[in-house]
Amino acid sequence: MKPAAVPDTITLHVPFRVVKRGGRKEVQLPDGAPVQRRIDNTLIKALARAFRWKRMLESGEFNTINELAEREGIAPSYMTRVLRLTLLAPDIVEAILDGRQGPEVTLGRLLDGFAVEWEGQRIDSCETAGS
Repeated sequence: MKPAAVPDTITLHVPFRVVKRGGRKEVQLPDGAPVQRRIDNTLIKALARAFRWKRMLESGEFNTINELAEREGIAPSYMTRVLRLTLLAPDIVEAILDGRQGPEVTLGRLLDGFAVEWEGQRIDSCETAGS
C-alpha cells in the first residue's frame, strides 16, 4: 500500500494575544485554555521592596518617607505608590507570590491605585477580569 502524501506546509490556527506584563511581552491564551502559573518577578520585587520599606519606617530606622526615598534614590511619590502594595489582601499577595494572580493584576495597574478594603480589592479584580 502506498503511503499518503504529506503536504509541504501545515497551517495551524492558535488564538492568542501578546500583552505586556512586568515590562515584558507575554503570550496570553483565550478564555477556557489551561492557565499556567505566571510568576511576575517585577511585581514580586515591588512587593518585597514595599514590605522592606514599611519595616524600615515602622522600626524608626527612617522617620519619613522623604528621608527613606532620598536614601533609596527614588521619588517620594513613587515610594508612596509602592508602599500601598502592603495594603493588598493577604490572599492576593499569596496569589502573586505563587504566580496564581490573574492577567489583570500587574504592577502598573496596582500602582495606579486600588481599593483599600480587602473585599473591594477582590471585587475590583473580578470586574477587571470580566467575571
